[in-house]
Amino acid sequence: MTLAADGRFIAVVGPSGAGKDSLINAARVHFGENGNVRFVRRVITRPATAGGEDHVAVSAAEFESMRDAGAFILDWQSHGLSYGIPTDVRDDLLAGRSVLANLSRAVIPAARQKFENFRVIVVTAPVPVLAARLAARGREDQADIEERLRRAPQDQPVGDDVAIVENAAELEFAASRFIDAIALA
Repeated sequence: MTLAADGRFIAVVGPSGAGKDSLINAARVHFGENGNVRFVRRVITRPATAGGEDHVAVSAAEFESMRDAGAFILDWQSHGLSYGIPTDVRDDLLAGRSVLANLSRAVIPAARQKFENFRVIVVTAPVPVLAARLAARGREDQADIEERLRRAPQDQPVGDDVAIVENAAELEFAASRFIDAIALA
């Protein structure tokens, strides 16, 4: 069933190291926490101390229980972790707010089917930039970094609902383009 609502669901996707979290944080500052854009806090089976995005940390058993109880409007597994988007985003969409969430590229087809008013912002960067960023954040070992880089150029969503933002140089420039893409979504 497709959710028809005045609000837009905006999916942010891109390879690890592209700078999605940095751009989302810049947009959060620009639009404000209580504005017309909700910045979704994902539920993840990753410790809160792992660094990166602010997320709701849960165990695998807690995640499974939440999923079984219908707590997620979207959920998926990637890199050995489970991710969920809370069901309450439906209220924001029905109220006419935009909902912005960091998604996996693999879940885009399901999201397109679920949300009538859906947009995608693909954040990209050249492979050498991705490699340097992944190494600097220190969350993955070298084998994991190589696997992420191998997958980086694959499966980029295409379509009229897709905007692309390259984040290869100054964050301020990419943030400006990202904010524009949200506003035009």
